[in-house]
Amino acid sequence: MNAPAPLQTADSLRAALAGLLDGIPARQAAQAVERLIAHYRGATPTDTPILRDRADVAAYAAYRMPATFEAVRSALRAFAAAVPGWTPGDHVDIGGGTGAAAWAVGATWDGERPVTVLDWAGPALDLGRELAAGHRTLHGARWERARIGPALTLGPTDLVTVSYVLNELTAPDRAALVDAAAAAARAVVIVEPGTPDGYGRMIEARDRLVAAGFHVAAPCPHSAACPIVPGTDWCHFSARVSRSSLHRQIKGGTLPYEDEKFSYVAATRDPVAPALSRVVRKPQIRKGQVLLDLCETDPSLRRTTVTKRHGDLYRAARDTDWGDPWPPAPSPSAQDQPTPPPPARRGVLSG
Repeated sequence: MNAPAPLQTADSLRAALAGLLDGIPARQAAQAVERLIAHYRGATPTDTPILRDRADVAAYAAYRMPATFEAVRSALRAFAAAVPGWTPGDHVDIGGGTGAAAWAVGATWDGERPVTVLDWAGPALDLGRELAAGHRTLHGARWERARIGPALTLGPTDLVTVSYVLNELTAPDRAALVDAAAAAARAVVIVEPGTPDGYGRMIEARDRLVAAGFHVAAPCPHSAACPIVPGTDWCHFSARVSRSSLHRQIKGGTLPYEDEKFSYVAATRDPVAPALSRVVRKPQIRKGQVLLDLCETDPSLRRTTVTKRHGDLYRAARDTDWGDPWPPAPSPSAQDQPTPPPPARRGVLSG
């Protein structure tokens, strides 16, 4: 039996990245990574491509592509759960660079579909095309050079992704990009770094999508205003990234994994079935109880405590992760279990 699409896609991406830095001096690759880290931790928009040549692009792909893939895949999984039965007929990735989001879409929905990756960095597109050439669902993707800004025009499409792009644009250009995506797509998924600034850009985009008639599918269990008081906190999540030996080498790390923090919004013009609530902070597991910080439909932020006396629900809470929907789908054995006590209001989300 063939492996499921997500496993095949993740393995294919790792295989495509293996040996990517062959022929590039280690010092040159390390310097490129240091410059990229400085850029992505900064907040200054730029009007020139960040990725200048193949060495830059190879370093970027080794440094950032696994983490971007896992963050976007996490967002897409939550979106897919809110729109069961829907599969995008085609996909446009704006500012996609080497194509991590295109790989993540393939890991979420099986099957081949028309894919277009737009970016203004020619070397990134070239390497993205090279990486995807051997993958069964991406070999036919189109890699097109386009300036990401107010002049960008998009034809009708099912799904638009925009990942780790808004921080490279001015505020007017961000607004124009989100409006263009909303005008063209049935569904839009935007992922930004899990920082206060990244969350702020994501919320601005979320507001524009809602104003354009979109329904928020994830992570929010509602399309109303975010209940976080501006400036007091920010909503973000975490994706576990397995590090290959190449990944550890280029990043100078020793652990076999890292955690990628990200903020996101997934919205669609179609009806959605969002989670009743979502875990918005790492669950706190204590002796005999689990504390869950939730964003709920009200909208509101609440903390609920699940104890051993809740039986199956307690066991489910121990297995629940940051970013998961809550409560889990009921099982026959859980229907007779007591329900949790009313949660206490709380508004702390950062993890």
